[in-house]
Amino acid sequence: MAAGVVNHPIRTRLSREQITGFWGAWAGWTLDGMDSVIYALVLSPALTELLPKSGYQTTPANVGFAGSILFALFLVGWGLSLIWGPIADRFGRSRVLAATIFVYATFTGLAALSQTVWQLGLFRLLAGIGIGGEWALAGTYVAEAWPEDRRKMGAGYLQTGYYAGFFLASALNYTIAARYGWRAMFWCGLTPVVVAALVLFRVKEPERWQKKTKVKGGVSSLRRIFHPPYTRRTLVNTLLLASAICGLWAAAVYAPTAVVSLAKREGMSQAQAVRTSSFGMGLLSLGTILGCLAVPPLAERIGRKRTLAFYFLGMAICILLSFGWAFYLAHGLRQFIAVLFFLGFFGGNFTIFSLWLPEQYPTAVRATAFAFTTSFGRFIAAGVNFALGALVSRIGTLGKPVAFTAIAFGIGLLVIPLAVETRGRVLPD
Repeated sequence: MAAGVVNHPIRTRLSREQITGFWGAWAGWTLDGMDSVIYALVLSPALTELLPKSGYQTTPANVGFAGSILFALFLVGWGLSLIWGPIADRFGRSRVLAATIFVYATFTGLAALSQTVWQLGLFRLLAGIGIGGEWALAGTYVAEAWPEDRRKMGAGYLQTGYYAGFFLASALNYTIAARYGWRAMFWCGLTPVVVAALVLFRVKEPERWQKKTKVKGGVSSLRRIFHPPYTRRTLVNTLLLASAICGLWAAAVYAPTAVVSLAKREGMSQAQAVRTSSFGMGLLSLGTILGCLAVPPLAERIGRKRTLAFYFLGMAICILLSFGWAFYLAHGLRQFIAVLFFLGFFGGNFTIFSLWLPEQYPTAVRATAFAFTTSFGRFIAAGVNFALGALVSRIGTLGKPVAFTAIAFGIGLLVIPLAVETRGRVLPD
């Protein structure tokens, strides 16, 4: 070999089917992110209109309390999305993926018809069942369809879609919501129906799943993930996801409302505050996309467990800085928005699970394990949000209660040492 010549490993070339499948999963995950964050962006104007129709006064405390209850209902729906995993292990990844997209798009769009707070809560509950299932199915599909030397980076690319959806929702909020109101935002949430049709008719099942002729059915696949050698890892993964969800979602869902509150405190009009909120969420989205792309190389270099610990620590610090410090400054809008970028970056921690969870389970139960561990923690998060809403109502402020959610990442840091390290291992059959 000539001096100075360096051999670089040649990456496996992706087939047309793999590329088409990835873009279908990515588009579904992007619009999933858009539909899930629409609620956070229109929380304040929607509740301002619906609370009086529901028999409640529109006070900051009532808006915060009702918002927490509705978000908790959404998380309950997301928790119920664990049903998609066993279905996908039995009937296939792409068909069930299309079904999850159809469900969340339909009920997000129908939320535009809400006339009371409780109707909005029902539609968000039903949308949550579809939204939660999409991640499990998209993550499982990419892990199984992409070649071993590319699937880890594929997980990073896939996860950027969710936060590209945040950016898309922020752009719609800046243009559509500011002009046509919050109901128009929910109507925009119907668009993923088109992606559902494309996934159903254009995306083929991964060969890895097709070769499995003894795939266990729904009940037995769910039972298997609690039998050795998966018992401990299933429990640990569920606790880690619960920590991530309790912390990140509590912070992210209240970030737009916090920005609007800070903007109004500094004398901005409602329209100006909404646009400022959209800018802040766009910045958070940009930070998260960068955080997602940083995960795979970092996880390969220092391991899955250390990478997650780094991201969890960053999340705890950023939540305390944004909601515990900047929110209470006399003119803290700029500082709050600046911290949002870093809150977004460390929010990329969910990418680790897209990469890590498929490595811990075989094909026969992979979707079940992914769906269960990513969904069950949302029941815990729902309880946290009920408590958070009650605390907001009781003390009359948004910042400190949300800042307390940093504790969830502290608990996660204590659980990480119990997890299984899979760096250097191939995806199990």
